[in-house]
Amino acid sequence: MELTVYFLGTSASIPTPARSCPAVALRKDGEIFLFDCGEGTQVQMTKAGLSVMKISKVFITHLHGDHFLGLAGIAQTLSLWGRDKRLEVYCPLEDVERLKRYLEIPRYVLTFDLVVEGLQPGQEVRGEGWRVLTARANHPVPSLAYAFVEDDRRHLDLQKVLSLGLKPGPQLKLLKAGESVKLPDGRIIRPEDVVGPPVRGRKVVYVGDTSPTDELIEFCRGADLLIFDSTFADELSEKAKENSHSTCVQAAEVARRAGVKKLVLFHISPRYEDPSILLLQASKIFPETIVAQDLLKIEITR
Repeated sequence: MELTVYFLGTSASIPTPARSCPAVALRKDGEIFLFDCGEGTQVQMTKAGLSVMKISKVFITHLHGDHFLGLAGIAQTLSLWGRDKRLEVYCPLEDVERLKRYLEIPRYVLTFDLVVEGLQPGQEVRGEGWRVLTARANHPVPSLAYAFVEDDRRHLDLQKVLSLGLKPGPQLKLLKAGESVKLPDGRIIRPEDVVGPPVRGRKVVYVGDTSPTDELIEFCRGADLLIFDSTFADELSEKAKENSHSTCVQAAEVARRAGVKKLVLFHISPRYEDPSILLLQASKIFPETIVAQDLLKIEITR
């Protein structure tokens, strides 16, 4: 089952010739979840071969302009293309009304329900086979970090199924769903008789503007992919602290302590036309590190 992450915009604060403002798309089995929606996001989606019509939900970390100003443009495009499916947009609870006012400024007629809902740290959004968790990010304005987590899966042990004489059909579906079944010969087959151990769901964590905290380290625990604010190199750690951002070294420390599989340095300051210094500093602490580039695509395998 597909789980692919597309980096649509990777700059900090302002766009550059090489980097657009922050936006990350996660595609699961054709459905797109958008995390932040900076200026130019729909252009970047076109370049990445992604359809805005496939966007299911949008999760905004905070209302600094570089993280959400592309949203109204996407809403207008969706209406021009006749979308009728509801679109849910999530943001910090304190800024729901502010985001609604922004979306009401353009003189467009929406063809679909555009719903803005607020989240507090610790709340989650659930769907079929997945959930999006939230945690508090450490930034001067209300800010959230998000984690997309698949439900654990259990798979049938084919050898056990065959040895018991079971055949494809409703009984196997019941067993996989955790229910016991009774066979025509009177035998009772329990789920544990044919279902293997659970397979952990994949986890992708997106942390926008923040300075590191112990809470965020626990939130990132065990992620298959961690996308973390890495605005500055280590020599600008004081500037990062003043502005509640992180350095690449701090991002690497979070990844190491949280035991993640791969770290992507994200939200790169425009001062770094060549971000190799960020990669060099971070990889000394956490070798499984890469620097995000616009239109980078990463597939998350089980």
